[in-house]
This record gives sequence, C-alpha cells and structure tokens, in this order.
Amino acid sequence: MPVPFRILPRLDDLNRPFWQGGGSGELTFLTCPACDRIQHPPQPLCAFCHARGLVPRAVSGRARVAAVTVNYQNWMPGPELPYAVAIVEIDEDPSVRLTTNIVGCPAADVTIGMPVQVVFEHHPDPHGDVWLPLFEPAATPTDSGRRVSLSPAGGVA
Repeated sequence: MPVPFRILPRLDDLNRPFWQGGGSGELTFLTCPACDRIQHPPQPLCAFCHARGLVPRAVSGRARVAAVTVNYQNWMPGPELPYAVAIVEIDEDPSVRLTTNIVGCPAADVTIGMPVQVVFEHHPDPHGDVWLPLFEPAATPTDSGRRVSLSPAGGVA
C-alpha cells in the first residue's frame, strides 16, 4: 500500500527528536532531567518545574486509545477511507496524548481503551525526513511494541 499524502511538520531543534525518532524505531519525547516529566508538545522549558536542558528520551511506544472517530469523507488526498483518527495516551504518562491514526485493523474495530503500539510512516522531505508515529493494535496489553517503518514504496521496511 502506498504511503498516503500528509502535511508534514516544519522541523526545528525542539521537535526534531520527536519527528525523526522513528528513523531509529523509537518514539522519542523531550524529557526534563530535573523532574523526569515528558514534555509534549516540545518546548524549551519544563512545564512542571521550569528547568532548562530538556533531553530526548525514547519511550516504549505503547499507548491506549482515549478517543476515536472514524472518517468516511475524503476531505483531501490522504489515507484510504474509512480511517480511524484517535487520541492515544502514552503508557509512561497518560497525560501525554497524541492525535494519530490507528492502522493495521478495520477502522470500525478501534475502541476506547484498546492497547496500541507505535509504527512509523516514513516521509522523505528536503528539509529533513519525517517519521509520523501511527499506532496499531498491540498483540497483548503488555506487548513491548513492534517498531516498524512504512516505506515510501508501500510495504513494511
């Protein structure tokens, strides 16, 4: 299956670890070295203790679906219809939420509370390649997460 059209983020020094972590198969967030809290979206200061010097850290890639909707309307070129748009809560800190697509199962099968794991959709870009974190159903709630990259040619790399 070919990689769908996506509007890509503009990379900067703060968000680069998040958008390019998938290149090494890791879901990466900036983390505060002082209080160990995940910062998302990326920012220069810790939102909790106001420390500086946030560092990139990979998480397990496991999450749970907190909200989901199924899109049946083709608003612009993109994923094949229907597709699930979900908010997932990262296992390491459920207050960290990502809006993403759930792939690897029929959109109608996605449910709130479903355990999911990260997969990455690779998009070459002249300003720096981007790996979008998508999620698929986890094999089990304790699955360590399969980190794969969807190649631009379609298939799993």
